[in-house]
Amino acid sequence: MKPRSKALGIALSLLLIASPAVGSPADFNATIPDNIGVNIHFLEARPGEMEMIVASGARWARMDFIWDQIEKAPSQYDFGKYDKLVDTLNSYKISPYFIFDYTNKLNDNGMSPYTQEGRRAFAQWAAASVEHFRGRGIIWEMYNEPNYHFWQPKPNVNDYIMLALEVGEAIRTAAPGEIYIGPAGALIDFGYLEACFKAGLLNYWSAVSVHPYRQRDPEGVAEEYRKLRELIAAYATKDKQVPIIAGEWGYPSTWNWKGMDEAKQGKLLAREILTNLANAVPLTIWYDWHDDCPDPKDSECHCGLVRFPYQPGSPQVYSPKPAYDALKTLTSALNGYRFSQRLSVGSSDDYVLLFTKQKDTRIVAWTTSSSEQNVVIGASRGRFSVADHLGRSLRPAAVHKGKLEIILTDAPQYLWSKRPNKLLQKTAGVR
Repeated sequence: MKPRSKALGIALSLLLIASPAVGSPADFNATIPDNIGVNIHFLEARPGEMEMIVASGARWARMDFIWDQIEKAPSQYDFGKYDKLVDTLNSYKISPYFIFDYTNKLNDNGMSPYTQEGRRAFAQWAAASVEHFRGRGIIWEMYNEPNYHFWQPKPNVNDYIMLALEVGEAIRTAAPGEIYIGPAGALIDFGYLEACFKAGLLNYWSAVSVHPYRQRDPEGVAEEYRKLRELIAAYATKDKQVPIIAGEWGYPSTWNWKGMDEAKQGKLLAREILTNLANAVPLTIWYDWHDDCPDPKDSECHCGLVRFPYQPGSPQVYSPKPAYDALKTLTSALNGYRFSQRLSVGSSDDYVLLFTKQKDTRIVAWTTSSSEQNVVIGASRGRFSVADHLGRSLRPAAVHKGKLEIILTDAPQYLWSKRPNKLLQKTAGVR
């Protein structure tokens, strides 16, 4: 699919990468919403657009960083449009996440680099780019879905590896403290990933980025993450922890994905992000910010948080979909919180997650079952406010004889008490 200095502080607190040559451990303790972003497809935001992105709670913007738009003559780089974009994002406290893409007619007949000269030109451009934006808190990603049709004329893992290694060495020389990740593969392609790891790319990458798209519930990704972590551990040096980033993942809101509509998209957005948080994924990028076309038969056009038409002069220049409200609710209800643990409530279909912020605790709960489920968790005496995944107030819940009953649906709901709940604090390990 297509694809601050406070921003610098967010980038470093998220990944805490010193030098790719050293491979510092990752920080998995970033709080919400500093671990959530959206894909964008613009170099210049329309009036009112950035305000809506900020209001959603997104704190990262992933964007194609396109080779042939920057190098139009050999070794001459024009970063002007991207300078403006970085300045805009930073002014709104949004961190840039750029993808080194794709080809350049100056090299290798406009195909993805496959010769020594083409790889050298791409690597020189990448190193110059990273050096130009050095210190701006940017994540740099090595190509977009090279295991898919974006690698021209067709996917070739060996050519990708040779290019990614050369880029890694060039960045290590030019700007060793910057964040370089990959391979941004479509789905979680274990064969492609292992080939990259076996070739030594984990020596350069600060994180492994994947796009876990699926036409089923997001919770199933947990087993794939487990296997991927085992694979990373088999090839990474013992002193280096390499996190997994969900660099692109979303659900469309169109009918041609079975059972999908705008309402279900909103539910799955919340469940996707919460699932990633519960699986120690330190950054989730939702695909994408707004719908890309009005064609109802094009599912990729309808992955946005907001609808396609631009409405200049309106209080909200794009019409929000339930997914927008779901993201806004998640990032506001859990602002400053971090994932603590999943509570055992009997069924693997039922999810009751505990989040903490200093001594405060909050609960997020849902089920993957097709029917409502009643669960009970231990809690100290008190009353809990309850909101659904769109921020609408639900009937408050009360603790009776040390038990809090929650009726789970397929949409996450948020529960919190006005006073600290000592038993939940103890469960979460809060002192």
